[in-house]
Parts: sequence; structure tokens; C-alpha cells
Amino acid sequence: MGGLKKYIRPFYGYMVFTMLIKLLGAVVELMIPYLLETTLDHIVPTGRRDWIWLCGGGMVLCALVCVTANIIANRMSAKSAGDITLHVRHDLFQKLEGLSSRQLDRLTVSSAVSRLTSDTYNVNQLLARMQRLGIRAPILLLGGVCVTLSMDLGLALILVATLPVIALVVFLVTKASVPLYTKEQSILDHMVQVVQENITGVRVIKALSKSDYEKERFNRVNQELSDTDQKVGGIAAITNPAATLTLNLGLTLVVLAGAFRVNGGLTQPGVIIAFLNYFAMILNAMLGVTKIFIIWSKGQASAKRVVEVLNLPRELEVQPHAPGPADYLRFQDVSFSYNGIVNNVEHLSFSLSRGQTLGILGATGSGKSTVVNLLLRFYDPDTGAIFLEGQDLRSIPPEALRARFGVVFQNDFLMEGTVADNIRYFRDLPRDALAQAAHCAQADFLWETDGSHPVAVRGNNLSGGQKQRLLIARALAANPELLILDDASSALDYRTDAALRGALAQRYSSATKIIVAQRVSSIRHADWILMLDEGRVMGQGTHETLLSSCPAYRQIAEAQMGEVTDCG
Repeated sequence: MGGLKKYIRPFYGYMVFTMLIKLLGAVVELMIPYLLETTLDHIVPTGRRDWIWLCGGGMVLCALVCVTANIIANRMSAKSAGDITLHVRHDLFQKLEGLSSRQLDRLTVSSAVSRLTSDTYNVNQLLARMQRLGIRAPILLLGGVCVTLSMDLGLALILVATLPVIALVVFLVTKASVPLYTKEQSILDHMVQVVQENITGVRVIKALSKSDYEKERFNRVNQELSDTDQKVGGIAAITNPAATLTLNLGLTLVVLAGAFRVNGGLTQPGVIIAFLNYFAMILNAMLGVTKIFIIWSKGQASAKRVVEVLNLPRELEVQPHAPGPADYLRFQDVSFSYNGIVNNVEHLSFSLSRGQTLGILGATGSGKSTVVNLLLRFYDPDTGAIFLEGQDLRSIPPEALRARFGVVFQNDFLMEGTVADNIRYFRDLPRDALAQAAHCAQADFLWETDGSHPVAVRGNNLSGGQKQRLLIARALAANPELLILDDASSALDYRTDAALRGALAQRYSSATKIIVAQRVSSIRHADWILMLDEGRVMGQGTHETLLSSCPAYRQIAEAQMGEVTDCG
């Protein structure tokens, strides 16, 4: 919990007050058996009914104070734990939003979801339960032992002898359970990943008749999680029976020894009855202490996972400005690798002037989307640099950089709402801009109802082409300075694709465009074309230049368009 101290520190006073109320309730609860013993051994023999009523009323008052104090303290602990968890979850979400793509790749989305949900819940339970049990259980335990020692030293020593046995059991159980709780959370990460993949790809799974395979895949991870949970639960379950057995054996010995002592006139019957009550308190307190260790083990494992994310360094820091080339956009000998082993882009160099169009063509996995990721600074190049208007991208704040872009990703998303909602996407844009963007994106049919046409989750009620046109409209709505279309027209027919390119050239002529495509027809009119293969530039230039100088480009053009040109 050390990494969460800054979240707990503002609530120190509030939590101390909560624990003081808990302390009051525990101390008052300890007085009830003592008053009972006093009544039985010292007041009843005198026949003073007024004193009997007085002690009885005192016991009732103590019970009321105890209940009231516990209720108030429990509500206060729930509030402070909830407020602390609220701030932790907020900062954790903000941290996840600010992670670089490389950090998120290492963390995995499923683990991020698990840490944001189940781990923060475990932290909440730790904070709340520690305030409830962390004071009450130890006070009842220690207080009960001290009071019994003052009543009858011989009987109390029997009780004290049982405590080291229970402490040893708790220590061994805690030591064994903490690693298992950490492992359980890791398996839960994997389970979340499997569920996410199944929900996202449910149509593909059904189309390929792989439902049984996916069920078996889920069953495997579910079984692994169940086995681990049973194992850690089995270890934790040892504590309560062991503590109960040990204390009840001690209680049996107290009753036997007490009977002989009462018979010998060494102690009073009221002491034995009080001992039975204190033993019950001590037993419950000891079980509470064992719960504290179990909750602490689970909460500590989750807190460690949360702190790991909160302490991740910010990778994409803004660097000092250094003047660069005068070109509007330049990639200068850029190389990059996702895994640090094989380059996904290697020695990439090109430049664009403002308003020009760059076309990127290549097979799947050739590095086309990687160029987009680098340009948006989702990743930093391993070597080389990227300049925008003579400024290294690493010296531009990410928010300021990305505000200049309009982007359609290869795997983009649509949210539940209306067409207008999806085009606007929480930006302050006038409806005229939305309508113009929809018209340019060839999505007039979606705007016929003034943008009120409903869109289902992930756009499931739209066709592939309709989704792409709606996403293109979203990218165009803010009149971007740079427009990136990453395979954004793959689901469009040739006629619509041509109309889209014509509208972009007419209405957004000042925007610098980067079009990633697998169709030559989508980029043939670009000012500059890159032909990529496994991250390397196979050729670059205009359409006519590549037809004569790049056999791979010519081969694709001939296959797609039936165009044959003498390479000379």
C-alpha cells in the first residue's frame, strides 16, 4: 500500500476519527461481561435489586453504545474507502489514457481492464475492512486477554497458551496465499482478454463455426482460474477452523479447570461465565484478525498491480525544440521496431509540401500503418526523426500535434448514438460542418434525417462501406490540416471511391493528405507514392515513375487495373 499513501494521506484525520469510534465501541463491548461478573458474584449475593437493575441497565446502555458506534464507524469507513478508491481509479484511468502505445502493448488491454476494475475493488475492500476490523478485532483480542488475566491468572494462562498456535497458522497461511492471489489476478487478466476477443469477434466465430472451439478455450482459462481460486481458498480456509479448534480446546480446558477451582473455592461462578463470554469475544476477534490477514494479502497483491501502472514513467515526453528541415513534412532516415528485434520500418525518408498527397501502397504487414502510428506519435522512432513544419514531432505536445490531424484508422470504432453524434464525437462543431463532412464522405444517405439516424454499438446496423464513409466524415468534420486515411476506402466500390477522391481534392485541397491503400486506383493521382515491402521502400515517386521504375508496383497495377506500360 506504500504507493497509495498520497491518496490515503488526505483522509488520515477522518480515518483516525473512524478508528477512535471503533475503539470506543470495542472498549464498551469489553465492559459487558465484566458487569455481568460483578452482578453475579458481588451484587446478587447482597440481594440489592436496585443495584441489579443498575448493572443490568448499564449492560443495555453499553450494548446500545457499541451497536451505534459500530454502525457509525462502518458507514464512515465505507465513505473514506469509497472516496480514496474514486481518486485511485480516476488517476489509474488517466494514467492508462496517457500511456504510450508501446507501454500499453506490454501491459495488454485485458490487464488494464482487470486492474481498473477488480484490483481497485480489492483495494477498496482492504481500506474499508481494515478500518472496521483493524481496530475492533485487536482491541477485543488484547482487551479480552488483559481482563481475563486480571480476573483469574490461572485460567487466563490457558487462553494465552493458545494464541501463539493461532498466530503461527495465520503467518503460514498469509505467506502461502499472497503469491497465489497475484497469480489469480494474472489469470483473470487472461480471462478478460478471452472474453473481449469473443465478444468483439462473435460474428466471425459464428460464421466460421468455431463456437465449440471458443467455448473450450474459455473453459480452459475458466478452469485454471477456478483451480487457483480453490487452491488459495483452501489455504485461506485453514485459518478459521484451526483458530476455532484451538480456542475451543482452550475453552474446554478453562471450563474443566474452572469447575475444579469453583469447587475448591478458588474462584467464583460469575468469573467462569464472564470467561465464557470473553472467550467468545476473543474467538470472534481472532477470526477477525485472520480475516484481516486474508484481506490484506488480497488487497496488497491488487494494490501492487495498481501501483505498477501508476508508477510507469511517461515515455513520450516533450523534448526541447530544435530547428529542422524547411519541408512541411519530412521523414528523415526513420527506422522502428515494435518488438526491438526486427524492424517494421527501415531507413524511411521522404518529404511533402503543404497540400500535397502521399499515397502508401504495400502488402499486409509491409509497414503502412506503422508510418501512420509514427506520424501521430503513438510511437517514437528508434532512429531518425520526423519533422512537421521544421519542428521535430518529439518537441510538439501530443495534444497540440494530434489536434491538427483528421484520422480514419484501419480498425476504427463507432459508438452507439446517432450519425451526428458519431461525426461530432464530443467536439464543438456546428451542424453545417457535420453536413458538409457527410456530403464530402459520400454519406448523404446517412444524413437524410439530419443526422438523427441511429447507429448501433460498433456500427453493427451499418454495412462496411457505410461505416467507412461515416468514419471519413468524422475525420473531415473539423477541417483538419493533415488528413490520414488508413485503408479507409477498402470497403467502397470504385465509383464511390472516385467520387470521394474528387470531393477531397475540391473541398479539402489545402489539407495535406496521407492515403494508405491496397488499391492503386486510390493513390494513382497522389503527388508522391511510397511502395513498401516488409518495412523497406521498394520504390517511390509518382504513379508514372513507379510504373517504369518499380516492377512490384507495375505488377500490382496490371493485376488491378489491367494497365501495361513499357518499363523501358
